[in-house]
Amino acid sequence: MDQRIINLYDEYTHKPLSRKTFIKRLIQLTGSSTMAFSILPMLESDYINTVVAQSEDLFTETIAYAGSSGEMKAYVARPKEEKPYPTVIVIHENRGLNAHIEDVTRRAAQAGFLAIAPNALAPLGGTPENEDDARKLFTQLKAEDSLANFVKIFDYLPSRKDSNGKYGCVGFCWGGAMSNSLAVNVPNLKAAVAFYGRQAAVEDVPKIKAALQLHYASLDERVNAGIAAFEEALKKNEKPYELYMYEGVNHAFHNNTSAARYNEAAAKLAWERTIAFFNKHLS
Repeated sequence: MDQRIINLYDEYTHKPLSRKTFIKRLIQLTGSSTMAFSILPMLESDYINTVVAQSEDLFTETIAYAGSSGEMKAYVARPKEEKPYPTVIVIHENRGLNAHIEDVTRRAAQAGFLAIAPNALAPLGGTPENEDDARKLFTQLKAEDSLANFVKIFDYLPSRKDSNGKYGCVGFCWGGAMSNSLAVNVPNLKAAVAFYGRQAAVEDVPKIKAALQLHYASLDERVNAGIAAFEEALKKNEKPYELYMYEGVNHAFHNNTSAARYNEAAAKLAWERTIAFFNKHLS
């Protein structure tokens, strides 16, 4: 697919661009409305037949905990045996907690973790079915409130008998940025993994206690612009980190619901590295 189309969709989902403007520009790039609307399903998320991790062998539930700006809710998955597990917070993209992120949460559970995925949109009523509506809701969130709501999950975790008290997090896009923010703001976080997420401010790097694993897509110019300064600060402050650049792939390459951007080989490798990283730092 023409990279200009991928870049336009990235602009649409992150600026955000109005859908009317996005469709108009997509028609201009493809040459006709027929071609534009035939490509659109490849760009937008399709949750049908994309579930990788089934839940039959897992314990799953939805929980609520007190946030700073209202009640938070989260999806939970872990192996069925009730015992303490290393605990991983799974953080969604700028679409709220949806079927894809619930699936990723189950994948983490199948790897032997207590996996918990909070929903940033819970104080606003939850995640709408329509992704455009979800992205609009994100514009109503205050960054400081969202950060505080995710920090609050770490106040809730000690109440769970199935958590061993060793905490990590993994986030994607908006969630990748949140993962980096949690590394700055949660002193007892041991491991933070960020997939194509905005980097923490360089002046905040000295506060980081967690080991970091950073996954980037070579075609993701918007997010990659902040890598050099962030990596320099990590080195200067002697922070443990791993940084991986996946060549020839786009932002959201791990999201298997987006046919145009998903890259199976890169997604598999990045996830294997993620699980190995958590096994190393949370065992």
